[in-house]
Amino acid sequence: MPKDNLPTYTIVELLMRIAQHNTLIGDYRNHSAYDEGVMVKTTGGTISFPMELVMQQFENPELVTETVLLNTAISFKPVR
Repeated sequence: MPKDNLPTYTIVELLMRIAQHNTLIGDYRNHSAYDEGVMVKTTGGTISFPMELVMQQFENPELVTETVLLNTAISFKPVR
């Protein structure tokens, strides 16, 4: 999915939700969309979101569980 077709606010919402589990994530800067997911740059580093998660947050955010958010937070890579 091209970056322009992906609502940025959906990614920001995911970052806000995941930041509750990892405060080092920081604020949204930019993202790149790929077939399999989205790579997000933040003020604290980078994090990958599977496309399924982004679409679920967009269509049915109440179905995104805390377990999924915790597992996604593991992919965060801080700036060194």
